[in-house]
Amino acid sequence: MYLKTLTVRGFKSFASATTFHFEPGVTAVVGPNGSGKSNVVDALSWVMGEQGAKNLRGGKMEDVIFAGTSGRAPLGRAQVSLTIDNADGALPIEYSEVTISRTLFRSGGSEYAINGSSCRLLDIQELLSDSGLGREMHVIVGQGQLDRILQASPEERRGFIEEASGVLKHRRRKERSVRKLESMRTNLDRVRDLSEEVRRQLGPLSKQAKTARKAQRIQFDVRDARSRLLADDLFRQQVALEQLGTGDRELEQAVATAEAEVARAEEAAAELATDVATAGQASAAARDHWYRLSTLAERYRSLGAVAAERERSRSQPVPAPSGPDPETARNLVDRAGTEAAEAETAVVTAQSELERASTERQRAEVAARAASDTYTRLLQQAADRRQAAAVAAGRIEAAKATEQSLQAQCEKATARLADSERAAQSLRAELADHQNRLAGSLDSEEELDAAYEAAAETADRLRERLARLDEALAAAESAHGAALARRDALAEALEPEAGAAVTALGDLAPTALAEVLTVEGGWEAAIAAALGGPAEQLVLDGLAPAVEAAGRLADAGAADARLLFPWVPGTDASTASTATVAGSAAPGAELPEGATDAGSVVQLPEGNSTIAGAASEPSSAEHVVADTVRSLLAGTVLVEDLATATAFLDGGLLPSHYRGVPVRLATRDGHVVGQGWADGRGAGSGSRLERQAAADQAAGVAEQATHEVERLRFQRSGLAREAEEATAAETAALEALDASDARFTAVTEELARLNQQLAHADDGVERQRAELTALRDRLTEATAGVGQAEEEARRAETAPTAEPTSSEELTTDPSADTAAIPDPEARDRAEEQASLARHQETEARLALRAAETSRSQLAARAEQARRQVSAATLAHQERERAEQQRRAWLTRISAVAQALTQGLERVQDAVDRADQDRTELDRRGEELAARRQQLQRTAEHHRSVVAQAKDRLHVARMARQEQQLKLDQLRDKSLDDLGMTGDYLLEHFGPHLPVPLAPPADRSETNTETDTETNTEIDTDPGAEAGTETDAEPETVPYERAEQQKRLRRAERELSALGRVNPLALEEYAAVEERHRFLSGQLEDLDSSRRDLLKIIQDVDDTVLRVFSAAFEDTAAQFQHVFATLFPGGEGRLFLTDPDNLLESGIEVEARPAGKKVKRLSLLSGGERSLAAVAMLVAIFKARPSPFYVMDEVEAALDDTNLGRLLEIFRELQQDSQLIIITHQKRTMEVADALYGVSMRGDGVSTVISQRLEALRAAPAD
Repeated sequence: MYLKTLTVRGFKSFASATTFHFEPGVTAVVGPNGSGKSNVVDALSWVMGEQGAKNLRGGKMEDVIFAGTSGRAPLGRAQVSLTIDNADGALPIEYSEVTISRTLFRSGGSEYAINGSSCRLLDIQELLSDSGLGREMHVIVGQGQLDRILQASPEERRGFIEEASGVLKHRRRKERSVRKLESMRTNLDRVRDLSEEVRRQLGPLSKQAKTARKAQRIQFDVRDARSRLLADDLFRQQVALEQLGTGDRELEQAVATAEAEVARAEEAAAELATDVATAGQASAAARDHWYRLSTLAERYRSLGAVAAERERSRSQPVPAPSGPDPETARNLVDRAGTEAAEAETAVVTAQSELERASTERQRAEVAARAASDTYTRLLQQAADRRQAAAVAAGRIEAAKATEQSLQAQCEKATARLADSERAAQSLRAELADHQNRLAGSLDSEEELDAAYEAAAETADRLRERLARLDEALAAAESAHGAALARRDALAEALEPEAGAAVTALGDLAPTALAEVLTVEGGWEAAIAAALGGPAEQLVLDGLAPAVEAAGRLADAGAADARLLFPWVPGTDASTASTATVAGSAAPGAELPEGATDAGSVVQLPEGNSTIAGAASEPSSAEHVVADTVRSLLAGTVLVEDLATATAFLDGGLLPSHYRGVPVRLATRDGHVVGQGWADGRGAGSGSRLERQAAADQAAGVAEQATHEVERLRFQRSGLAREAEEATAAETAALEALDASDARFTAVTEELARLNQQLAHADDGVERQRAELTALRDRLTEATAGVGQAEEEARRAETAPTAEPTSSEELTTDPSADTAAIPDPEARDRAEEQASLARHQETEARLALRAAETSRSQLAARAEQARRQVSAATLAHQERERAEQQRRAWLTRISAVAQALTQGLERVQDAVDRADQDRTELDRRGEELAARRQQLQRTAEHHRSVVAQAKDRLHVARMARQEQQLKLDQLRDKSLDDLGMTGDYLLEHFGPHLPVPLAPPADRSETNTETDTETNTEIDTDPGAEAGTETDAEPETVPYERAEQQKRLRRAERELSALGRVNPLALEEYAAVEERHRFLSGQLEDLDSSRRDLLKIIQDVDDTVLRVFSAAFEDTAAQFQHVFATLFPGGEGRLFLTDPDNLLESGIEVEARPAGKKVKRLSLLSGGERSLAAVAMLVAIFKARPSPFYVMDEVEAALDDTNLGRLLEIFRELQQDSQLIIITHQKRTMEVADALYGVSMRGDGVSTVISQRLEALRAAPAD
């Protein structure tokens, strides 16, 4: 698997679509600063899911979109596509190539896709995480990444190894499971609360369901009696309605007879109306026929006038056409043809003359060019001879100047060499001095380091104690808040506890017994069970208020309550002076071990104003109430549980009577066991006494929590001051150590600077020596060059002159000097002849053009004459044709005019006949209309008779309607009150049916359930009808209305005696019981899911432990190897901060370069720190190889030596992974397999060029 292509569109400085083609191996991206090289790294991070805008070197995610420049508008979106070669199947997807793309729109929307299919960001992250490419992107080492690794905490360093080893996906799975577990814990608590609340609701609902069951039986009698009485009313009303129906039918017959007479009269009138309408239609048709004939006659007259007018216009002959006749036009055509032939002959002659002139012109131009070339060549030979002499002289001067310059440079180089040797000697002395100072700094560094570690250890210990104390304080404050909330909740729950009873008693000022009694040792449930009675127990001032309170409770319909009041039975009971109930009781038999007198755990407070009079009175109400409580608890012995009570009773360990009454045993859980009986306590909410004790206990716990919070806060303030002092000491030690580190670093850097300067000085000395040697060699060569230049000058002066090529090219004197300037006359004569030939050619060309123009004009004139011949012929033919058409039209128009005259006579006769028919039909229609009016008057008389009969029928129907309305009201009442229609009521409850003597038996036991608290069977089928028939037929009697009325009144009295009844109790009980079963099942499911989640978390922890342990060991081993390679002679190691907790332990780094004793990264130089960070990254890369790595200028801070070591590491990584390196280093470029050059033009847009280095390396061999 490796990166194949990267396509960038609109991302940062890449405005246009740019594609990078990568190959396995090393790819180097180079270019000047600011050209956009690092944007390639950002594009890779972004497309693989990076979400942090700061990690992409921006302030917001929108910054990755091309923002535009002065010459180019901003874009609306950025898109990056990355194609990965997956031939080895490293990615869990069934494709040999996987293309991941990401698009961001300036509006804020974004899209992700895998092979063109839309997906989520999570899908891309999970796809890449399986190959070691997690969200931390440790494989992409961007600018500043090395500093982040150096400054990372141990936990963050652990994250790099976890990502490379694929542990992060397991951690995310664990995080999801933990979140589900936290959410499930809340749901589990909620379901438990709901289940407990539903269970408490079942008890009261069971009692209400029993009452509803009784009411249901009584309601059956009420419903049955009402149904029978209402059915009797319906039956009687139907009989009365049938009697009224008979009179209505007689009146309806009379109305029908009168309506028949009206119908006959109206039928006759309708027939006459049809005849009247027919006559009107015939009259209208006659009028229409007369009108159409009149219109036709008028049209005939108009057509005759038009025919006469056209006959007059066609009587004139067609005029002759204008223009020449055809014969004259043909003569003109013949003359134009002759002239055109003559013009064509002139054109041929001019063409031949032009060809002759062109040939002559070409010959003259060739001769002129030859003469010009000869003249130019002779001039060049003369110039060459003069230039050779000048060049030779210049060379002599240049050689001499070079010789003098080299002599001066040799003298200067000798002086510079002496200065460089003196400077190198001075640097060696200064370097020795700094090395001595560095040795002294190492000793003080160790002392300061030890002091800082001691101070840091003290500060860490105090901070850890402070953190533990903060946790304890937070827990105490949480407990304090919970205690206060519980105290307030219990106090609020106690305030409305008395409910309706306290409200009904009002001014009698009752006090709850639970507020007066104090029970010790957690025996509240036992004492409440021993006291017995209703749940509400109140204390009043005397007998009269107690009696009045009892009456009020009955009137108010409140719940049952026990009322306690002062009572003075005799003087023997009035001598008690202590508040302890047991102290005032007569002594009884000794109790065995494990048994406690009930009175010994109950106390009454002194001077209680509610139940006591004056404290000095021996017979105060307080003591009398105490005697009352004592009497209620007489014979009660407290034991731990039912097993102990059974052992005491079965073993005879207790007497049958205790303190004069039969003994009974109360357990701590609230069960009471006597002689032959036992009271079992269910899973209720507890007694008022228990709730009061719980409220008091919660108040005590809240007070203790308050004291504990105050104590922890005071302790924290002291420890915080100590921690601040220790932190200040740690800071001071760190500052001193940092100052020492700064001095050490300054000395180290100065030493490195001096070493570098000395190396440069030595290199300078060697270079200057080599330069001086080279200058001396060049001086020797320059001296030899002077002699050679002088020899060349002599040869140029004695060189022979060139011989002439022909006598015509030179002067007429054959003995003239060849070095003189040649004669130009021959050249001028040849040029004059060429010019004359060109002029003659131009004249011939103009003559040809004039002949061609004349020929074209004569041809056009001949064509025009031919067109005139054709036009004249056509005009004469058209005139002949028009004359023939005129004669034919004249004949037809005469025939039409004669036909119109005959037709007009016949139409006029038809108009006269139509006028007579129209008059006759109008008279007949008037007669039929008069007869129709007479029949209408007869029908109106019969209609008045019908109206009188209908009035009588209406009165009768109104009376019947009233009876029908009463019947409908009875039926509506049956439907509204009983839910049955009238017909159903008469069929099943009519007076003709017998009445059962007793209600039907109870329904079978199959529809009952047992209450969870009272063990009573409750009907759970409220939908069944109470009156459903059973298999046993009851005894019946005939219906009697009076008996059913008595039965209804009796059932209503019984129903009223039951009081308020919850009609939905049975349904509510069934629903609550069903919900309780459902919640129980849900609770079991949640418990099972919780166990499954805990199992998943444990499995994930085991996997993380195993995978991380192996990854850390491999990384630590690789770190030692890589560190030894980058720091020859040095030592480096990775170790866990908490080896006993591999799941959470961080990772620390120790690095000691050769010749140094320091191990902390902060004490290393900048280059050493960068190398240490690179060593850790490379160790992770080699321990858990990734398919590719991207590094952005990681070697920028390294010198040449360290760079060579790093490149060796790169070559090792190249064996297993693909490397993409952003660099400025030439040596890094040399190890690359391919180069990408990024540059930025003036428009601010990055452009890319690429080059495979394999081709360049192979070029010399080729």
